[in-house]
Amino acid sequence: MKKEELKLTQEWDKTFARSEKVDHSKVTFVNRYGITLAADLYVPKKTQGKLPAIAVCGPFGAVKEQCSGLYAQTMAERGFLTIAFDPSFTGESGGNVRYMASPDINTEDFMAAVDYLSLNDMVDPERIGIIGICGWGGMAVNTTVLDTRIKATAAMTMYDMTRVNAKGYFDSEDSEEARYAKRSAMCAQRLEDLKNGAYKLGGGVVDPLPEDAPFFVKDYFDYYKTKRGYHARSLNSNGGWNVVGCESFINQPILQYSNEIRSAVLIVHGEAAHSCYFGKDAYANMVRDSKYTDNKELLIIPGVSHTDLYDGGGKDAIPFDRLERFFEENLKER
Repeated sequence: MKKEELKLTQEWDKTFARSEKVDHSKVTFVNRYGITLAADLYVPKKTQGKLPAIAVCGPFGAVKEQCSGLYAQTMAERGFLTIAFDPSFTGESGGNVRYMASPDINTEDFMAAVDYLSLNDMVDPERIGIIGICGWGGMAVNTTVLDTRIKATAAMTMYDMTRVNAKGYFDSEDSEEARYAKRSAMCAQRLEDLKNGAYKLGGGVVDPLPEDAPFFVKDYFDYYKTKRGYHARSLNSNGGWNVVGCESFINQPILQYSNEIRSAVLIVHGEAAHSCYFGKDAYANMVRDSKYTDNKELLIIPGVSHTDLYDGGGKDAIPFDRLERFFEENLKER
């Protein structure tokens, strides 16, 4: 399949320090829609034989130079070959309409990452896992429903993006009237975009931060709008998605048949995260009437907010030891 020519930054432009314990390089691969995706490849030094591998993506509106790269590099330090990739239409990845999202295409992005790892000569194709962060936590679980090659999935501080688009935060807009208003606004915006010859951006994380902003908005600001997590290619750090970028999410729930997942799934959330209800409900639905509950786990970490699981929040909140054990147990040689 023909790859789109991408312009990939060669200098180290991450929001985290480079590790001397791993080798880093840029790679590309193509999804089944013909979109070329850009990824950072992290390989532990002094390895022997074929390695277990993990693909990482997220959060929704972030790029691989932010926390997905941190996760990937850290797991590579612990012995896994990893990639952190930009999804279609964002970051350094291809797609000639920028800042769009799709439940189907973004699920395919994760499956294409598994394709890449499965065909990599350094990887044992029977030992592949994925990590999804924030909105990509939901996408990771959704991918695992489809992709039987995935042996272990970790969903970190996850969002169900279809639920929040259709029902609002905390399901506060869960009514036919509210959804009709959203649909009408989207349809009107489509015509405005065509008249203007460009898609209107919805805006990233609010800036300047209002004094009366709710905690979760302050939480996002503290990551995306400060040197802690700001990146020039990050949608959330800058102009955000197109206003119509997530239109189909309103009408396309993900996580269908999640209770049929046979492989291991670990859902991790902070107790203080505004998004914790997504993880709790996703876990409950995954194990309800399921024959495959023994390898499913919900881990709630006391005192941890949503973005604490992006980069540790200055308090080492990411349970990397637990993640290492989870993937070692479920990606071990059979």
